[in-house]
Amino acid sequence: MFNLVKQWFWYDWLVLLFRICFSTSFMVTMCYLSEDFTIPFWIAFVWGVLSFSVPWFCLQLHYKYYLIAEILLSGGLCLYLAALFPESYVTFLPITFMIASNSAQKSYRWSAPITVILIPIMLSRLSQQMDAVSMILNIGLVYTLGFAFHLLVVNHKQSGIIKDQNAVLEQYISQVERMTLLEERDRLSKDLHDTVGHSYTSIIMGLETLRSEVNTPDGEQKIDALLKLTRNGLDDVRRYLHHVGSSQDSLTLIQSLQKLVDDFQTFSKVKIRLRTFGEAYTVSKQAQMTLYRCLQESITNAVRHGRASEIVISLHYEEKLIRLDVQDNGLGAADLTAGFGLNALKERASNLQGRVYFYSKPGEGTLVTCSLPRLEEIREETVRILLVDDQPYIRDSLRIILEKEPDFEIIGLAKNGEHAVSFCEQDQPHVVLMDLNMPGMDGAETTKIIKQKWPGVRVLILTTFQEADMAVEALQNGADGYLLKSTEPQELFEGIRLVHRGVKMITPAITNVLIDHYEMQPASEAQTEQINEYGLTPRELEILECLSKGMRYKSIAAKLYLSDGTVRNYASTIYAKLGVRNREEAVEKAFGTTE
Repeated sequence: MFNLVKQWFWYDWLVLLFRICFSTSFMVTMCYLSEDFTIPFWIAFVWGVLSFSVPWFCLQLHYKYYLIAEILLSGGLCLYLAALFPESYVTFLPITFMIASNSAQKSYRWSAPITVILIPIMLSRLSQQMDAVSMILNIGLVYTLGFAFHLLVVNHKQSGIIKDQNAVLEQYISQVERMTLLEERDRLSKDLHDTVGHSYTSIIMGLETLRSEVNTPDGEQKIDALLKLTRNGLDDVRRYLHHVGSSQDSLTLIQSLQKLVDDFQTFSKVKIRLRTFGEAYTVSKQAQMTLYRCLQESITNAVRHGRASEIVISLHYEEKLIRLDVQDNGLGAADLTAGFGLNALKERASNLQGRVYFYSKPGEGTLVTCSLPRLEEIREETVRILLVDDQPYIRDSLRIILEKEPDFEIIGLAKNGEHAVSFCEQDQPHVVLMDLNMPGMDGAETTKIIKQKWPGVRVLILTTFQEADMAVEALQNGADGYLLKSTEPQELFEGIRLVHRGVKMITPAITNVLIDHYEMQPASEAQTEQINEYGLTPRELEILECLSKGMRYKSIAAKLYLSDGTVRNYASTIYAKLGVRNREEAVEKAFGTTE
């Protein structure tokens, strides 16, 4: 009851004051007119107390309960008084005003006939002070005034609701714009880092490999000029990435949620409490963004649709998951249907192997729960790497790229095979990143010596050459993997980790060369037809087959030794070639005719 009173507006207090004044004057008049306190007096007195209190309490529950109680108790009291004091029929006029002012929705269809017609006819017969028509007109006029006051109150409430909703929507739009901008800047920063930045590095490494093939002074000068231009471009990209990254929101999860709550409360009259349970730990940006969106969508819906006045937010840091609960005291719904925002939220959580649940019941508000698994960064064993290449800038470029990975440690840079063997004698590395074409002892021979002396050392060939004979020789000499220098950095990182774990890693480009070299069995006719029809490459068909099995991008990336972003790019290319929009349409179009 106290919570309801706290939500009253000025007109609610005005109606209560009017009711108190009317009831007080009624009691005083009764005491003044009664010469002695007879039984009829006490009946009217008790009846008056009930007619004041009972309808008012019923009004706090539901307006229909109030109308029934007011008509029966207050209307009956007026009829009783009219039988005792004929002039007391005027006491029904204030009651008529209150009945009309609380006839919400379509209740006036039955409250008006009873109040304006039935009761006045009965009063005219009991009091005999005024004919029924005149009494109906007078009471009807008061009922009209009361209903006009009701419309004024409704209009004021609707204006307040619209104003609050507009404020909430403006705040929501502002938050959406801000978060969308942050997401886009983060995506752009990553794309530039993974594409343009690494492309410049690959170009620089490629230009360095051409030095041995250019024997003229003009050629050397042109390569130096191209290298200078490329390095300047790479520096510009790095500066831009730093500028973009510096504007990212560096707040922790709790701080970002608290800021959202504070901003929301400044635009609305809703009381919001944020509580945390458990020891806080670091979560990924994707998880933080998902929880932020969940809270944003939940509190907005609670105010817009649930008309909530209080929201309790609980953030639980658990051992295996992190959970966000948003409970409001709004209207609730028996059948809560998820709109676009909630469906998008479910998809976000699903991409992180999380879940979003909704519970709502009329009169009990709505509970939204978003739970995400605790995806801690797995700190792998530090991989000690030896870089072997006769080109200094390639060694330096590889060192710069690899040192960005927290689990990689560059223990040395060797310029030829003899230098590499000497390094292995002093401090055996976990993985040797070996170039093939080097003066003196080449990569294949160096690999053979290292594997004979130190079988536990993994050797990963990294070269610009993809001739089958060189690849076969290196693999026969014990190489644990074979990659090209044109390999994307993320694939190079994963290749080093896989080789360190004992997995044989051979780039698909080399595999295709070996297959062609040894004239292995060609692809099936059905696959050839699909390639000819849609223009899909073997790698794209391989990814499409994984998609048809319901595998996620991360699972496909792990199976094919690719990065998550590379698989997503492949999927986008496949959808574009097939002219479809999603996984299901792609599988149906590509395999529907063959299944």
